[in-house]
Amino acid sequence: MPPRSAKELLAELSGTIPAATPEEAFAASAKGAVVVDVRESAEMAAGSPEGALELPRGYLELRADAVLPDRSRPIYLLCETGVRSLLAAKALIELGYERVFNVTGGFVEWSRAGLPVRAEGEGLSAEERRRYARHLIIPEVGVEGQEKLKAARVLLVGAGGLGSPAALYLAAAGVGTLGIVDPDVVDESNLQRQVLHPTSRVDMPKVESARRTIGDINPHVHVVGFQERLDSTNADRIVPDFDLVVDGADNFPTRYLVNDACLKHDKPNVHGSVYRFEGQASVFHRGHGPCYRCLYPEPPPPGTVPSCAEAGVLGVLPGIVGLLQAVEVIKIIIGQGDPLYGRLLVYDALAATFRELKVRANPKCTYCAPGVEFPGYVDYVGFCGG
Repeated sequence: MPPRSAKELLAELSGTIPAATPEEAFAASAKGAVVVDVRESAEMAAGSPEGALELPRGYLELRADAVLPDRSRPIYLLCETGVRSLLAAKALIELGYERVFNVTGGFVEWSRAGLPVRAEGEGLSAEERRRYARHLIIPEVGVEGQEKLKAARVLLVGAGGLGSPAALYLAAAGVGTLGIVDPDVVDESNLQRQVLHPTSRVDMPKVESARRTIGDINPHVHVVGFQERLDSTNADRIVPDFDLVVDGADNFPTRYLVNDACLKHDKPNVHGSVYRFEGQASVFHRGHGPCYRCLYPEPPPPGTVPSCAEAGVLGVLPGIVGLLQAVEVIKIIIGQGDPLYGRLLVYDALAATFRELKVRANPKCTYCAPGVEFPGYVDYVGFCGG
């Protein structure tokens, strides 16, 4: 076959690939067809057909199997003016897709026709699309998942060893609002593991230090700071405003309080704990598995479990566990994967092993058993010290 010019190729494709007007594509989408916007992410930031699957042309062949598994489903391809979508249609046909249409006039004509458009401000800005580009090309995340992250509100209890890595990566991932509860100031002994805080911020409130670090990492994230200790007097004021809670507490009274507040307000509790060379992570949520009280019905006797200040902790260990917590948070927000409900993940740094322990709900749990009403908060310091 003699070489052809781009103009000749497009003329040939125009004569062989079925065409559809924007109105026809919109009507077909209401009957089960899929409209696919193949423009670049920066173009889509200015607007995209409402309900369209956003799949940039450069990733079309690589992601088609994952996001377009049904090769018999009608597919209407759209670009800015209808040229690139012709080439995209050719690629899909060569991959075995049976009912592929090119939307003539592309997004320009779609807009002129007054058809529904998801405009900038309703989703992700052009800068956000560039920032989260590696998320947007993952089928399990995509634009929809990134928008869920942007709309999410996550409360971190503690800006210390566990809260630091969780906050850093949740901010980088694009979680729109991070609440941080911590009454303390940065101490020199924190710097070995609490990576939110540089040396220059020793004696600064951790909440303020966290706000500055997160702002440098991602200015799109809104930080809500609570420079106070979470307790039974403020839990009902703070917890309800968030979608889920990351338990980064380093003491048993706060862990039991977080559990109880999350049960009362029906929030997922993403738990983590560390001790010397060992870390643990799990997710507790009523209706999805046990609660923290099912795992630990009673706190250990006073003095039997030393704190990190007494026993020490390997500096990188909270980073590992805090990142596991961040992963669980993201999975829950975007609705993907299998969260750690009913499972306790135990990491042994010295042995370099992960173990998974099954945790069953206690049918007689006074806090989370079916039909049990919330019994109220208790004196957590007394409960854990008695």
